[in-house]
Amino acid sequence: MTGTHTFAAAPLGPDTDAPEFHAYGGDWSDIADEATRLGHQRIVVNMGPQHPSTHGVLRIMLEIDGETVTEARAGIGYLHTGIEKNMEYRTWTQGVTFATRMDYVAAMFNEAVYCLGVEKLLDIVDDVPERANVLRVMMQELTRIGSHLVAIGTGGNEMGATTVMTTAFLAREETFKIIEQVTGLRTNNAYIRPGGVAQDAPEDISEAVREMVGYVREKLDELAHLQLKNPIFIGRLKDVARLDLAGCMALGITGPMLRSAGLPQDLRKDQPYSGYETYDFQVPTAQGADAYDRVIVRMEECYESLKIIEQCADRLDQTAGQPVMVGDKKIAWPSQLSVGTDGQGNSLAHIADIMGTSMEALIHHFKIVTEGFPVPAGQAFATVENPKGVLGVHVVSDGGTKPWRAHFRDPGFNNLQALSMLCEGGQVADVVVAVASIDFVLGGVDR
Repeated sequence: MTGTHTFAAAPLGPDTDAPEFHAYGGDWSDIADEATRLGHQRIVVNMGPQHPSTHGVLRIMLEIDGETVTEARAGIGYLHTGIEKNMEYRTWTQGVTFATRMDYVAAMFNEAVYCLGVEKLLDIVDDVPERANVLRVMMQELTRIGSHLVAIGTGGNEMGATTVMTTAFLAREETFKIIEQVTGLRTNNAYIRPGGVAQDAPEDISEAVREMVGYVREKLDELAHLQLKNPIFIGRLKDVARLDLAGCMALGITGPMLRSAGLPQDLRKDQPYSGYETYDFQVPTAQGADAYDRVIVRMEECYESLKIIEQCADRLDQTAGQPVMVGDKKIAWPSQLSVGTDGQGNSLAHIADIMGTSMEALIHHFKIVTEGFPVPAGQAFATVENPKGVLGVHVVSDGGTKPWRAHFRDPGFNNLQALSMLCEGGQVADVVVAVASIDFVLGGVDR
């Protein structure tokens, strides 16, 4: 196990029975002092921060008694990127390229919540075109499926079921194909922009979406057969890492963890945004509040997301040719992006137009791209239902072209606080199950 150290009692010498404690690294000298005071031997195991079962650079400090975990503490901050601070030095639109990289497994949600916050400050939430909202919803639901499949697949792999991961990732790959057709990129897309989206979807996207839905649904069925009735899977997850509704509420837990405890809280229903109130879907819940039920909730949410995506495909057919960005040219990004064989960039016709026919358009293009647009002074808070739970952003403007402050409430940060409650009293082997069942991404936790 990478980065593992222990300390234990040893006799001081032949003339005394007093224990001597040896500790190496971090704050373990304090732990040793406490062990001396308590007068008994303790073993502290440092899991991480490079351990493959911790979903990135997370350090878990475990105190164990035999195979039983008596104390578990999480150490974070190893993946801190300074994203929020960096956004203060970029225009409001450029901020999207930073926000998208926080929880990189759920990039579209980072973009969506940030843009909703900016749009609240600009007072243009209701001006976002319908087609843009349809594309936003479709991108978010594709990403939700991909995020859940990563949680289910890597969780299965960490417990020795490689077939679970390969099956989940095959399905996830199909969602990426649609996202890439629309945005030009697989992830970290910077596709959702203040006022709408960067570009329209290809004409044949609806047909491709419907084909993807059928394939992913088959793979979800396959995953269900592989896992949910498997006696090894049930024995490994059932009644493991339990956290009841009272514990979830006390810790501010949201998302599938909360819904697995029986509470159907989902912002898409409770505080709808981007037109979610017009879609037909259900909020899955369970009652076991354990690792097994969290897998079931995530699986069922994938099926519900497919239902929403099918409705988005129908609406894209109905809104063909409609705008995907607000009409205010003082806010709308001036470029006309296109996806071609050479990747993503401005269409040649648009470049010819702004450079050959209108000097004013060229000047406006240059200034809004380099300087950005001013946002009225004030503050706003926006939330979306991320695959892990409630994702929020608090954006503050001083009236300039850059955020004065942008602070995110990542659900993984809150959910990770439950680690000790999930692990203490359980087995060392169940720590891996607990970590997988929380489903956090350190890029979002640390930011």
